[in-house]
Amino acid sequence: MKYEPSEPTLQPNMAERAMDTAADVSRTLGAASANLKAAVERLIIVLDEIQSGTVASSLRRAARRAPLTSLLAAFVLGTAFARSRRR
Repeated sequence: MKYEPSEPTLQPNMAERAMDTAADVSRTLGAASANLKAAVERLIIVLDEIQSGTVASSLRRAARRAPLTSLLAAFVLGTAFARSRRR
C-alpha cells in the first residue's frame, strides 16, 4: 500500500482573516465617513440658502406676529408629513 499525502488546502489562517476583516471595516467606515461629509456639506448649503431667502424671513415674521397659530400650523404640517412618509 502506497501512502499519498494529501495536498494542503490554502485557507487563510485566523490572523489573515482578522486582517481582511479589519481592512473591510476600514473601507466601510471610510465610505460612510465620506458619504456623511458630503451630506453635511449639502445640508449646510441648503440651510444657508433657506436663511438668506425670503421664505425664512416671512416665516419668522409670521411666527412673531402669531406664535400659537404658527405652532399649530407647524404641528399640522408635521403630522401630515409624517403620515405621508409612513405609507
